[in-house]
Amino acid sequence: MERLSERVAIVTGGAGGIGAAVARALAAEGTPVVVAGIRDTEGTDLAAELGPQPATCT
Repeated sequence: MERLSERVAIVTGGAGGIGAAVARALAAEGTPVVVAGIRDTEGTDLAAELGPQPATCT
C-alpha cells in the first residue's frame, strides 16, 4: 500500500472488529491512522498498539 504512505487514513468504528483490522493493516503498511469511534478505552488501546506513527483516538 505504498500509494497511501503520504496520506492519512481515518478509520471510523476503528476501536474493534473490521475497523480495528483495517487500522492495523494500514498502519502495518506505514500509513498514519486516525482511529475514530465511541469506544474510548478500546480505541486508545489500539492507538497505543499501532506504535510511534501518528495515531489518534477521537
